[in-house]
Amino acid sequence: MYCPFCRHPDSRVIDSRTSDDGLSIRRRRQCPECTRRFSTLETASLSIIKRSGVTEPFSREKIAAGVKKACQGRPVTDQDLAQLAQRVEEIIRQTGASQVDANEIGLAILEPLRELDEVAYLRFASVYQAFESLEDFEDAIGSLRDTPAAEA
Repeated sequence: MYCPFCRHPDSRVIDSRTSDDGLSIRRRRQCPECTRRFSTLETASLSIIKRSGVTEPFSREKIAAGVKKACQGRPVTDQDLAQLAQRVEEIIRQTGASQVDANEIGLAILEPLRELDEVAYLRFASVYQAFESLEDFEDAIGSLRDTPAAEA
C-alpha cells in the first residue's frame, strides 16, 4: 500500500474495524517514512460473468440503472433503487462465490423488486424471463395474486 502523501511503498496497520454492514474492513495506517496517517477500505472482490463470457466487476450502479428502466413512471425513488441494489449485492455475497453468472444477478433482483413495486417487477420479469405471449403475463400476474410478497 503506497502512502498517499509521500508515495512510500509500505505502511503499517494501526487499527482495523469491520464496517456496520460487515462487507468491508476499514484500516487505519501509518507511513513509516513521513509518519502521516491515512485510512483504507477493503472489500472482497465480486465479478460477474456475462453471457458472452466476459468478466466484469459487480456494480450496484449498473443494478440500479437496469432496474430504473422498469420503474419508469412508478413511485420509486433513487434511494429505493440504491437500497434494492444493496440488497441484491448482499444476496449475491451470501453465496460465498467470488464470480457469479449474470443470470444469478437477475434472479436475485426479482424478489426485492417485487416487494418494492409489483408493476416494475412485471416489467423487469417480462424482459428478463423473455415473456412471449399474453399467457406469460397472465401466469405472472396469477402468481403475484396467489403468493403475497414477503414482508420487508
